[in-house]
Amino acid sequence: MGDIEEVFDLFTQDGVILKQAQASYMQFLNSLGTVYINEAKTDPRERFLEWKPNDITVDSDMQDQEWAVVNTIQKRTRTISGSLPSDYSNRLRSLRVPFRDIKSFKSSHKNRELTVYNGQGDTICIFLFQTNCDHMAGHLKKFMKVVPSKRDRNLYYVQDNTLEIQQLTKSFAELNLPTDDSGIWRLVRNFQTQPVETTFEAFSKVTTLMYKTMDKKEISDHDREALNKSITEYGSNNTTDFAGNSNDYEVVATVPELPVRPEFPRLKPLSQELWRDHMDFEGKIEDVESVKNLIFRGGICPSIRKEVWKYLLEYYPWTSTYKERQNLAENLKDEYYKMKLQWKTITKTQEDNFSDYRDRKSLIEKDVNRTDRTVEFFAGDNNKNLNTLFEILMTFVMYNFDLGYVQGMSDLLSPILQLVEDEVESFWCFVGFMKIMSSNFDIDQAGMKEQFKKLQELLAFFSPNLSNYLNEHDSANMFFCFRWLLVWFKRELSQDDVMRFWEVLWTGLPCQNFHLLIAVTILDNEKEALMANGNGFTEILKHINDLSGKLDIDTIFNKAEGVYHQLKNAEHLTDNVRAILGLPLAPSSSNSASSSIAREMSLASDACASNGSAPRCSVENVRISPDENSYERSISGSYL
Repeated sequence: MGDIEEVFDLFTQDGVILKQAQASYMQFLNSLGTVYINEAKTDPRERFLEWKPNDITVDSDMQDQEWAVVNTIQKRTRTISGSLPSDYSNRLRSLRVPFRDIKSFKSSHKNRELTVYNGQGDTICIFLFQTNCDHMAGHLKKFMKVVPSKRDRNLYYVQDNTLEIQQLTKSFAELNLPTDDSGIWRLVRNFQTQPVETTFEAFSKVTTLMYKTMDKKEISDHDREALNKSITEYGSNNTTDFAGNSNDYEVVATVPELPVRPEFPRLKPLSQELWRDHMDFEGKIEDVESVKNLIFRGGICPSIRKEVWKYLLEYYPWTSTYKERQNLAENLKDEYYKMKLQWKTITKTQEDNFSDYRDRKSLIEKDVNRTDRTVEFFAGDNNKNLNTLFEILMTFVMYNFDLGYVQGMSDLLSPILQLVEDEVESFWCFVGFMKIMSSNFDIDQAGMKEQFKKLQELLAFFSPNLSNYLNEHDSANMFFCFRWLLVWFKRELSQDDVMRFWEVLWTGLPCQNFHLLIAVTILDNEKEALMANGNGFTEILKHINDLSGKLDIDTIFNKAEGVYHQLKNAEHLTDNVRAILGLPLAPSSSNSASSSIAREMSLASDACASNGSAPRCSVENVRISPDENSYERSISGSYL
């Protein structure tokens, strides 16, 4: 809709029903029409997907019938030369979607239906075709650079419009590092064919391998500088204004102080006596919130950890009786072995003809062989526990083939298997954990990107001077926390500490996203070291990695809980932070406006705040570039 514009028709197809579209096109739903791919005469780079209705309306009940009953379809009169029909004014009644807005598309219902997505989880439109949409989909593939989904052969991502992939591909390519077939450098090349999936593997390995190399002085200063520049290019421009204001402005204000942080010393773990005291004669847990509070305050005694984890990970319902749990365990065991039998009975020929299955199996085999091999439970050759780990992950692929397997999942399963020591029970506990963590492994990385954004938000409010330092030193994207967030600090802690750490987080207390407050707490503890000597991304990432094995989780929990109460009680707390922590939003729009201003002040307060003080300050000529706005959109966007 808009001004009339001369275009070339690159493709047309008649007999197409508009099945779904935005509310402004409601009058056209269930109408027959013609779909086009066209190109602006004035700019060949401007291409559109367009649908124009005919005069025939199809009742929704007819859509599942054969299209042979509909044969009075108007034909498009405009030719490939670009000549326009006399009734071109009707074009204003058409649905037009610029190619730049299309992030993915999918065929379904025996290729009779084509769905177009905007990359933010929403559907732009759905078309229903008379015969099939293969011809249309083929032309979209021809005029767009697309990559097929590894999980759904009928789904295609538009690579040209995937800003994140382009920037990541470019940044790794700029490293110009050795081209051997092992390790991180193989991953760099994989961006050409598997850009999204490879990102997870690349970032998880670059944080370890790169700095082992650096410590051995085997990397040149040039490559060191390239890494610092390239990895952070994906969001390295200052992101100090999330409102996207491109005009100069001046802020003259006082940054409010946070309340004094209270102390929350850790208590003793939940004991067997206390656990039994919370059960009635049928075996039901009488006060679930009390149990969760005890676990959050002190963890779980090792002697009952195996039993209590089954509740935290939804293997057992909290209100189940002894008898109900026995019946449930038997049913879940049967269900597990049915799924296991599905992949166990796949023949060699089937596997050769099933690339998605074959790829997942190969990746699981590789990851299992390098998972926690220094832990006694998984150490040594021909370790039966490694085989069990493999079989559980393979069965999970059959349980959730859309999600499949992504590197990092084996890290989440290994402590569960080590504790539970039962294949079936470990599987269902892992399923419960994946309900919490699955967004970390989405193919479009929307979950991880959203966590980076939230972590930026929390750090900017709680520690604005550190946040501004990261902005100014190419580290605003928070990628150095990738490993922390992906597997919940699994690679930073010992196996025993991981168990204590996870069971506290599984309680969901004291707020949403408490793991992000833990990350903020650690970063604030390390603030002086991170900001020393003008450290850039390279030095910051190395310092973060060096914290592995050095974190005291009791101290961290103590401070992180205090940080939560500081934020909760802050009068100037923004609505953005409230939403992240699951707190009620401010009661009035005026408070929201104040929160927005306070957030801008926090983001711009590097020169204003020192060791918690908040003198009056002036920020001059704070300019936000278009690239910064693009980065904000890319962090929060998705492909489907």
